[in-house]
Amino acid sequence: SNSIKKSIQHQKYRNPPMLIYIIVGSVRENRTAIKVANWLHQEIGNFSLQDMQTEIIDLKEWDLPIFAGAHPPATGIYDQPKQQQWADKIATADAFILISPEYNHGYSPALKNALDYIGKEWQGKPAAYIGYGSTNGSRSIDQIRQVGTQLGLIDSNAILEIRDIFRRNQTEAFEANEFEIKTLKAIIEKLQKYHLA
Repeated sequence: SNSIKKSIQHQKYRNPPMLIYIIVGSVRENRTAIKVANWLHQEIGNFSLQDMQTEIIDLKEWDLPIFAGAHPPATGIYDQPKQQQWADKIATADAFILISPEYNHGYSPALKNALDYIGKEWQGKPAAYIGYGSTNGSRSIDQIRQVGTQLGLIDSNAILEIRDIFRRNQTEAFEANEFEIKTLKAIIEKLQKYHLA
């Protein structure tokens, strides 16, 4: 029947779900970043958005060695430990949410290493940035955005600076306020817009 044909056509031409990687940029003991990542994963799920999936990518689990290869990753020659696996993983994502604490006016060295590990797999994909720390992570985010742009990530101007983290990270789970939930909705809308552009 026509209705069955239309249904098959709809399934055939439907875009695959947008896959957003939530990258946990801290590897320190008792890190807040994993709590924030878990909140993001759950909250985005609560939005009940069609055609969207999120996955937490934990740099502590990946345990990438400090990059020490002779070939710059921009060459596409991936001969270092875990380098090709990391490239293959990042290549499958459509967008990224990068979470980083602020250390001494800068961002996490583990995150910098993970960004520097590969080249073309970042290119042309929208990114959002979430920070926290002594200036609510603003200086950390400023620096990551510069690096992300250099790598070819699309800066979707999607940012969340989490306030007063030192008081709020004592609980087992990160408890977001209304402003943060509203900001996260706006972040997801921006990532979707740039993904579909």
